[in-house]
Amino acid sequence: MFRSCLFIALTCLFATNVSAEDTFRCGSKIVRVGMTSAEVLKYCGQPTSIEVEEQDVRSGGRVVGKTQVNRWTYNRGSVGKPKVLEFDQDKLLSIK
Repeated sequence: MFRSCLFIALTCLFATNVSAEDTFRCGSKIVRVGMTSAEVLKYCGQPTSIEVEEQDVRSGGRVVGKTQVNRWTYNRGSVGKPKVLEFDQDKLLSIK
């Protein structure tokens, strides 16, 4: 019984942490993974900094092309820690 309750509690805690990293608040708006860069700009304005990196696209261990990954950093001052948004092409993939 104890192990079952512990497993359920840990599962809920992990699920909460995962979903918390999939969103962040910009003013009164919520930014979510899957949004476009235009939507994020509309909600949050220009990021504090932008890094652009070209990465290999692999399939079965072979390089089959290139993609451009953009990392946008928003320094949020006294509101919280900086957020780094990672876009592949135009789609928001992660929020760290």
